[in-house]
Amino acid sequence: MTKMYDVLVIGAGPGGYTAAMKAAELGLKTGVIEKEKLGGICLNRGCIPTKALLHASSLFAMMRNCDEFGVSVEGMAFDFAKMQQCKKKAVQAYRGKVEEQFEKLGIDLIHGTAVIHRDKHVEVNSASGKESYSAENIIIATGASAKMPDIPGIDLEGVWNSDGILEAAVWNFDQITIVGGGVIGVEMATIFSNLYSAVTIIEQGSQLLGPMDHEVAKTLEEDLARKGIRIYCNASLKEIVKDNKNNLVCHFTQGEKQLFAHSRQVLMAVGRTPYMEGLFGEDVEFEVERGRLVTDEEFMTSQPGIYAIGDVSADIQLAHVAAAQGTYVVEKIARIPHSIHLSVVPGGMYARLPVVPSCIYTDPEIATVGITEEGARACGLRVICGSYSMEGNGKSIISHERGGFVRMLFDAYSKILVGAQIVCPRATDMISEMATAIAAGLTAGQLQMAMRAHPTYSEGIGMAIEDALRKF
Repeated sequence: MTKMYDVLVIGAGPGGYTAAMKAAELGLKTGVIEKEKLGGICLNRGCIPTKALLHASSLFAMMRNCDEFGVSVEGMAFDFAKMQQCKKKAVQAYRGKVEEQFEKLGIDLIHGTAVIHRDKHVEVNSASGKESYSAENIIIATGASAKMPDIPGIDLEGVWNSDGILEAAVWNFDQITIVGGGVIGVEMATIFSNLYSAVTIIEQGSQLLGPMDHEVAKTLEEDLARKGIRIYCNASLKEIVKDNKNNLVCHFTQGEKQLFAHSRQVLMAVGRTPYMEGLFGEDVEFEVERGRLVTDEEFMTSQPGIYAIGDVSADIQLAHVAAAQGTYVVEKIARIPHSIHLSVVPGGMYARLPVVPSCIYTDPEIATVGITEEGARACGLRVICGSYSMEGNGKSIISHERGGFVRMLFDAYSKILVGAQIVCPRATDMISEMATAIAAGLTAGQLQMAMRAHPTYSEGIGMAIEDALRKF
């Protein structure tokens, strides 16, 4: 017998579980199909475990330099196995909270692999057999999997993807080469550098962090280089081989130069690809473009009543984007007003202004939202830039932090905030104020009306606003 739902979600990552909880809160009969653990890649092998290891490794790095604060530590060391245990506890605690919400809201969690058939019929294959489900609305939230390039040596022992390396049980990373200088690559480089690893980054693009603001990328590269990390941009990996000492050697080119990077381990951090393996039956067809499910502005696929959210369809692969899209879709299904703006501010000349925060948990942290100065020029928008070096910030001086900055971009005519880039400790917390300001269409004058406590890193925001106001 086929069980019916108002909303059936495939995938229990941030997009999927957020959509399910929202649907259940609105009184819709909801089921979630997940072949692995509740929480998806982000909770179990991505965002949460990565940030847990970043936190642990940052504590160790901070203690290495604690003598300058008058604190002495003898016999300091790290235990990688215990770090992994701490990471697992964080994952379990977070997953437990999501499980509690599922039980409280009466959401059915269905374990197994989903196959979508015509007429919104879903077959689920599990260890106990096959079961059939149908729904008025289906939300595909299957996420993405780590990409592995097709190059010689990719299958050698010691070559990892970003999912697998987080599960390593034994410390064997005193030397590591990271292929890819995007968010995953630089965060992993930070973790291993904090733990005394010799780190090399090979990046195909002209800078780290791809389309990120050039000044932000430059600041990050300088900071990583200061930590001893070797960085090769405009570099292309050709093959990985073993040397006579059983170490891995990455052969790569940089322009006309033939270069080699020797290490015990290699991490492939070259991005993630939408996951749709075995998802569609032979009796149903979905439009796919560049490996992603195609959706309209309401996130509906080419099949009516079937939506796709998050990494399986979105250009921006971020957990909070997937969650926001899930909320948007459920509110559309329930026919209630939307509670969240996704990637645009409604109305007027700012109708295409992005309001998606991007956060990178390096040291110092990096956070951006809205458009960059280069982006403004590309779309013909004249902006006034207000900036402030965090070297003069009281909290930075107290904490012995080096460099960093706050940059804020305002439309030259309306003085409305259109973009912000922050490089300093707590930047990932501070960026939410900027996202709210952009979404609300606040001007420099309106932002300046709010006092910011002293001494805090947030004072840098006020100083950047003052710098912009002097230029109008």
